[in-house]
Amino acid sequence: MTERAEDLAGELAAAHEAYEDVDERIAEHGESDLGGLADAHDRATTLLETYEDRATGTGDFEAFIRFQESFAELVESLDEEMPLRQAFEDANDRFDKRRLSSSDFAAAREALAPVAERVELLDEREQRREHYREVRRRVVARRDDLADDIAELERLSTLADIDLDAPVGDLREMVEGYNEAVAKAFQRFRGEASAREVIEFVERTEQYPLVPFRPPPDDLRKYVETSPVGTEPLTQLLDYADYSPSKLAHYVDEPDRLRKNVAVHRSYLDGLDATALEIDWPPPSAPECRFLLRELVAVVGRFAPEEVVRRLHELRGFARSERYERLHRAAMAREELSERDRKRLAEGTVEADLTAARNDRERLAEALSAHPGP
Repeated sequence: MTERAEDLAGELAAAHEAYEDVDERIAEHGESDLGGLADAHDRATTLLETYEDRATGTGDFEAFIRFQESFAELVESLDEEMPLRQAFEDANDRFDKRRLSSSDFAAAREALAPVAERVELLDEREQRREHYREVRRRVVARRDDLADDIAELERLSTLADIDLDAPVGDLREMVEGYNEAVAKAFQRFRGEASAREVIEFVERTEQYPLVPFRPPPDDLRKYVETSPVGTEPLTQLLDYADYSPSKLAHYVDEPDRLRKNVAVHRSYLDGLDATALEIDWPPPSAPECRFLLRELVAVVGRFAPEEVVRRLHELRGFARSERYERLHRAAMAREELSERDRKRLAEGTVEADLTAARNDRERLAEALSAHPGP
């Protein structure tokens, strides 16, 4: 469940206040004095825990003596001005006898209780510090999530005036009709033209950056330019590459050279299709589409029948119309929008949600600024 910005901001303020409260109480006692008191208390409680079982009753007399001496030395080592020093002396008085019992240790702990209570301020501050940091982390995470939400809502806002019911099928029919036609034309070109012509065609498309054919490998290009088999169709060269060495020797003069320059590039040649000549769906915006179509007309006209080029001219003319841009935007929106996005647009809640998200993010940013990390 998403946490409300208002609740998070309030929780951060409360966590900061709680942390500062205990920090002020520590400052009242003195950070250094409290640290020294905590060290002395730790040493005292360690002695109590270590020797209670061994130094009580008629147990280990040596441990009994060692404990009495160690605890007395601890108390004597404390600064005369140490806060609550008397508590340590009171605890030590409980051990000034010939035999100790568990009740003496309990009484010593009770005498040290005021010390324990005071030094607990240090642990309490650490706990409150960690809680404060954890709340800040949640506030930062929510603020960042809101930034993502705002970006998404801003994107939706730009699509609010788009007619999602526009008949994009008209545009799609033109694009897909061309793509099918150019794919067939290129397949025919690839199967009927010489390998030399196909490779030369691909090489020349480097002049057209919007028609992204992969350039042919240099050794393949040189081979089809210089070898007699370069005048045969590309599909035939690929068939040759599958022949056994003995069979291939009957068809080409230099079998090893064909295998070296054609067979090794089978993946490139198998992938040489009309993809670079096709138009994506959704198609580009009107200005981009016009640039693309100008290059496609120049390239496709080198091998395809007039009917394919005519489709490009028709689409190019359509890209100059206002209707194209309207259908293009509708097509883009249909591809981008989820069902939830469409529902939000239909309900007209995008602007209200955007305003609320911006307000929440501002509230959290202000809270983080007002309550810096400890």
